[in-house]
Amino acid sequence: MSASLPLAFLSNNTQYNPIPITHFSLGFKLTDKRSTFLCRQSKSKIRISASSNSGSSGQSSMKVSNDTTNPLERVEVFDLSGKAIPISDLWKDRKAVVAFARHFGCVLCRKRADFLASKKDKMDAAGVALVLIGPGSVDQAKEFSKQMKFQGEVYADPSHSSFTALDFVSGISTTFTPSAGLKIIQSYMEGYRQDWGLSFERDTMSRGGWQQGGILVAGPGKSNISYMHKDKEAADDPDIEDIMKVCCS
Repeated sequence: MSASLPLAFLSNNTQYNPIPITHFSLGFKLTDKRSTFLCRQSKSKIRISASSNSGSSGQSSMKVSNDTTNPLERVEVFDLSGKAIPISDLWKDRKAVVAFARHFGCVLCRKRADFLASKKDKMDAAGVALVLIGPGSVDQAKEFSKQMKFQGEVYADPSHSSFTALDFVSGISTTFTPSAGLKIIQSYMEGYRQDWGLSFERDTMSRGGWQQGGILVAGPGKSNISYMHKDKEAADDPDIEDIMKVCCS
């Protein structure tokens, strides 16, 4: 695998402007040929191509065992006021779509948050709450909520205990992948930006920077988890229609 990408391109906080970039190249190859990603740029245009033989590589399940729900009984998250809340209380008396972000500065998580929020009218009509949990501090959660104007509820998990209980994957090899590289570029072209201040905070760099997340549909009832998707890599988005069928049909 090889890649070369100017940091200035990714860290620019201005809106995307498709002007020529004289030095830009990004290329990935996988030996098993499941996915390829190529990006080449001439003086006049940028060319991006990608191919893949499958959709989301993550693990999605409509059946969640007690091995998953039991560890969550000991997990607490924090609302934006800093109040500790048992995580299962978020869906004890209601149904909720709960998204777990990689970290609060992640550009891919910001795009996913917007995508889920675009379905909030349907969730509201069905009496379903939209919740986002990130592995970071309450201050980081506040900043994310302020920047994104996220219409759902935002909670912080400073100890990463929910991610551990749900056995979400983590690691460099699950973060830097061909698919994630392409989706980062697409996200920047659509106007999304990484928050490098949040991304380079110590706790995020040491733990959350390589953390992957997922999405679950749960409630009503503390042990009632009807759907769970575990991202196998960054930007491993599940099919939104599967989520909507479980939460709102």
